[in-house]
Amino acid sequence: MINTLLQLNNISLSYGSHTVIQNIDLYLDEGEIGCLLGSSGCGKTTLLRSIAGFEKPDQGKIQIRNKIVNSNTINTPPEQRNIGMVFQDFALFPHLSVRKNIAFGLIKLKKTAVKQRVNELLEMIDLTDIGEKYPHQLSGGQQQRVALARALAPKPDLLLLDEPFSSLDIELREQLAAEVGKIIKHEGITAILVTHDQHEAFAMADKVGLLHQGKMLQWDTPYNLYHRPSSQYAANFIGQGVMIPGEVIGDQIIKTELGNIHGKMPDGCRIGCLVDVLVRPDDIIHDDTSEYQLEITDKVFRGAEFLYTLKVSESSKILCITPSHHDHPINSLLGITLGMTHIVALKKDP
Repeated sequence: MINTLLQLNNISLSYGSHTVIQNIDLYLDEGEIGCLLGSSGCGKTTLLRSIAGFEKPDQGKIQIRNKIVNSNTINTPPEQRNIGMVFQDFALFPHLSVRKNIAFGLIKLKKTAVKQRVNELLEMIDLTDIGEKYPHQLSGGQQQRVALARALAPKPDLLLLDEPFSSLDIELREQLAAEVGKIIKHEGITAILVTHDQHEAFAMADKVGLLHQGKMLQWDTPYNLYHRPSSQYAANFIGQGVMIPGEVIGDQIIKTELGNIHGKMPDGCRIGCLVDVLVRPDDIIHDDTSEYQLEITDKVFRGAEFLYTLKVSESSKILCITPSHHDHPINSLLGITLGMTHIVALKKDP
């Protein structure tokens, strides 16, 4: 039986007249990894701090393991919430060895149990040979894994990670996010990650909450956020893609500048309804034999692939990814076919 470990109901917080987070609901089942994703200033760190107990929401309820830790009448201190934290700067103790850093929160255990737990975690993070080194002797990636092991050591009910990869090289972030996700899963810990990087979110999380201007736009699986965005902001923020205009002309038929597209209509859309259709690079298949050819207006070399920008009309462009041995010059024509097996159409605002 799966139990809900974390539940937020109607959480709002303001600083004076400025609303930082507004009416936020979310839940995480035991053993799941969640992510609060959004651009700077969207409220994701404030929401994380509210869960930790460092901020007191103006309204709403927070429950951990069915115990209310925040409400209008309750505000459990952070140290009593059984929460582990991993910060942006790792916050390792510089005067303590790796082994002693990891053991720091295990004061209630006997020495033999502490040694066993530290050894277990050093093996888990694949750093068994550096237990006696100090933080300044480690790489950024090694420091990050030690900070994670220290937070996991007491086996908290909930682990909170506040942009833990932001100080690392961009090439390392996605790789380390995947590694950290595996370690957390191995421990069976429920966790929430805060990040502005969707690649980190997708590498780690079972559920992702997209925040914008203090509101939770969508709390969903990474797959659904990418393939079934619930708003134009979500469609633009997640992945790469463009919106092209369309008009509903029949039952599950949308007329666009790329031709008629068949798929599910937005709720409440009938014939004549104006929509925006999301077209991602993976919806456009390069095909040199196709009669449908579009002008290349821009291209970006990515090593294994090219990202081409193609002109559909004076007002519309789409993106197409091809293997990099298909090297076509700008202003030439690229043959394409549509591979839109799943339509994302959003009703235009009146």
